[in-house]
Amino acid sequence: MNLSITGRHLEVTPAIREYVMNKMARVSRHFDNVIDTQVILSIDRLKHNAEVTMRLRGKDIHCEAVDENLYAAIDLLADKIDRQVIKYKTKVQNHAHEPVKRQDLPAAE
Repeated sequence: MNLSITGRHLEVTPAIREYVMNKMARVSRHFDNVIDTQVILSIDRLKHNAEVTMRLRGKDIHCEAVDENLYAAIDLLADKIDRQVIKYKTKVQNHAHEPVKRQDLPAAE
């Protein structure tokens, strides 16, 4: 997984980079087909924004979290992206593996 961390009006320190990497590693525990992840951290007056765009095979997932504390915003973001990736994974796994034409359908009486 390629991870890109960018800061707007904010310098991304090694501590913040390590924190984001640990939180995004949690997603790869659930689903390893992540192609690319881009995290954008920004500060506006009294709120801290954290955004992520995650490229998966066949879909891009985008999440955003806002909080007064940057670390809390990253935590919220990790929870949101984790839920969305799990939802995507269950949708991918639950599709029918046989075409509808080939499935055994009950006979109509």
